[in-house]
Amino acid sequence: MLLLAGCATAPEEPKPTPVITTEPPTKSDVWRGIATPADQKRLAGLGLSWQDALAEAQKSNPKDVEAEGALLKPRAALPRPAPTPGSYYCRLIKLGRVAARGPAFEKFKPFFCYVEVEGDLLTIVKQTGSQRPAGRLWEDDKPDRLIFLGSVALGSEEQPLAYAEDPKRDMAGVLERIGPFRWRLVIPAPQNTTSKLDVFELKPVEQQPQ
Repeated sequence: MLLLAGCATAPEEPKPTPVITTEPPTKSDVWRGIATPADQKRLAGLGLSWQDALAEAQKSNPKDVEAEGALLKPRAALPRPAPTPGSYYCRLIKLGRVAARGPAFEKFKPFFCYVEVEGDLLTIVKQTGSQRPAGRLWEDDKPDRLIFLGSVALGSEEQPLAYAEDPKRDMAGVLERIGPFRWRLVIPAPQNTTSKLDVFELKPVEQQPQ
């Protein structure tokens, strides 16, 4: 019996189960999971688009560019970029030229747009005109900006298409606060246009509709 007991082997200990841990998604991971590859590329190239477009505009219209102040300065973003919901005066400036001919600086008359709350997100909607951008604002890992992903309603269409439903209608950009009650929405490499960079200025309407 003692000999048999000496030959017995000890039971094997159970092997530990491997544990796989994953990092929680960042704010940028969330919007990148929605943005199309084409729009991710446009947003990644924002710095170069702005540099090229601004250089062309400064060469052809230096006084006009200077008069816009912080609106056209690439590093003018301030903390707390989220705009207050409500009605805004919006104004569009186009910088740079895609074709050999055409203006490198264009500014347009103000129009109305609206910022509203949709669930946990803010949305921006252009209310008038033949081309009416609309889209949602997403938080980014850079705390001084929000990411805009949207599309364009044309003509008599009452509602814009959902983002990514028609890639030719998609828009992607960055919203930043550049002063007290002053924001800008910058669209790099906009589609179906003659410009290299579109900059929308947003200022709240003094008498907000009830």
